[in-house]
Amino acid sequence: MMGGGNMQQLARQAQKLQQQMAKMQEELEAREYEASAGGGMVTVKVSGKKELLSIAIKPEAVDPDDVEMLQDLVLAAVNEALRTANDTTEREMNKLTGGLNMPGLF
Repeated sequence: MMGGGNMQQLARQAQKLQQQMAKMQEELEAREYEASAGGGMVTVKVSGKKELLSIAIKPEAVDPDDVEMLQDLVLAAVNEALRTANDTTEREMNKLTGGLNMPGLF
């Protein structure tokens, strides 16, 4: 059986990890991620909270006869920025947890 001291040490380590993860989550949510599509015709920025912050569209990307192309470029850029935000969050959290699957923490 484990002694009381070992359980207290384990609880302290778990609490420290939880605090580190909360701090990391805050830092990741404050980051901004940018992506573009169409050779820079559309550029978007998202936050670590997965919120769209800005969309920049070059005037030459706007073709009234081909609105679908512009929609596709916006969609591609937003999805890429969100993918980058997700991948970065996952990678940084895995550094703290050693790759352990800890559902509900982020």
